[in-house]
Amino acid sequence: MSDKSAAEPGENSRPPVLYLVHRLPFPPNKGDKIRSYHLLQYLCRHYDVHLGCFADDPADLQYAPDLESICRSVFIEKLNPRLARLSSLRGLLTGEALSLPYYRSRRMQNWVNETLRRESIESCIAFSSPMAQYLLGSAYDGLRRVMDFVDVDSDKWKRYASQRSGPVRWLYAREGQELEQFECKVASVFDASVFVSANEVSVFSSISPETSEVHFAISNGVDTSYFEPAKEFSSPFADGSEKVVFTGMMDYLPNVDAVKWFADEVFPQLRESRPDCEFWIVGGSPVGDVLALGKRAGVHVTGRVEDIRPYIRHADVVVAPLRIARGVQNKVLEALAMGKRVVCSPQAAAGLHQSEPLPLTVSTSPEEFFGAVSAVLDENDPASAEASRDYVMTNYNWDRNLERFGQLMRG
Repeated sequence: MSDKSAAEPGENSRPPVLYLVHRLPFPPNKGDKIRSYHLLQYLCRHYDVHLGCFADDPADLQYAPDLESICRSVFIEKLNPRLARLSSLRGLLTGEALSLPYYRSRRMQNWVNETLRRESIESCIAFSSPMAQYLLGSAYDGLRRVMDFVDVDSDKWKRYASQRSGPVRWLYAREGQELEQFECKVASVFDASVFVSANEVSVFSSISPETSEVHFAISNGVDTSYFEPAKEFSSPFADGSEKVVFTGMMDYLPNVDAVKWFADEVFPQLRESRPDCEFWIVGGSPVGDVLALGKRAGVHVTGRVEDIRPYIRHADVVVAPLRIARGVQNKVLEALAMGKRVVCSPQAAAGLHQSEPLPLTVSTSPEEFFGAVSAVLDENDPASAEASRDYVMTNYNWDRNLERFGQLMRG
């Protein structure tokens, strides 16, 4: 924890803000951290930020100095995922979503209360629904509270349940139901509820119509100077092969389900018709089911890579065949920013800003995916690459999109 000494009167006129995040927002190497990181960067340009977050990966603690260098104060609570899972089972006794005791900490609550009192903070942002529990109760009613749900997590759990059976199905369905009740409670007392897309707003408004007037969509963005197609990268692939690439953290259930489905239902057809075709699964923490795919002919599982851009830059086509998806898929935006042709599922495209036509191909069945990927591999259309990047430049500018948070915090 760090706490910079209080500024002298007149030394710093920026208003203070409390920012609570369920996972340390640096480095921006996975979906939720990309958004929480860029929101932190925006807040630090306009406010004195008091950041409270959890660290569920010991390796992330090395980045604490980076956060302390830009925030007014930082409180990091270490979280052991295994112990947290055990703690979450208390929810079965208390009748609440398991996600809440998973992220419950008396030390975090004490830090929140002391920081609010000491710094005379009037505005707060909670990122991810479990962090709202630190700002609930009559003691916090005088604050301007903004909730960044990002996605409708309760609906995600319900979709997980639909893919499972037995006790796991029951547990996931219960989590969806209990978390939905908590989300509705938060939306009823917070001043604004933010989601990553208009589609997520629509889903939540159907769940909580009485709070629909304070539901807002604020899209993600893309660092287009980082994901720049003109930059040169050495190819990580063998010459002569056709590269189909998927990127993402490979311990995340929707990603695991997506690559297994593609490897089972689509890639065998591609491999039969195009013997040089290869399927590359690029991302950290691959679980056993994913590692097993790497034993198949033509399938490669990289594990964590230092830089995903060479894999995107030299891909012939990027796929996002997610069957369980919420919000906006950063993997899709990053590929489009680098001028890549993308073939994705309707679920992966649902959160995108709608335009006519979308600069990607939406496919559902294995036959459609096979045909769409084959078509991309058969053609070389520079105009489509330009259209992909233009789409991102127009709709996914971080600074422009995040300014809406400032407006909501001002009321």
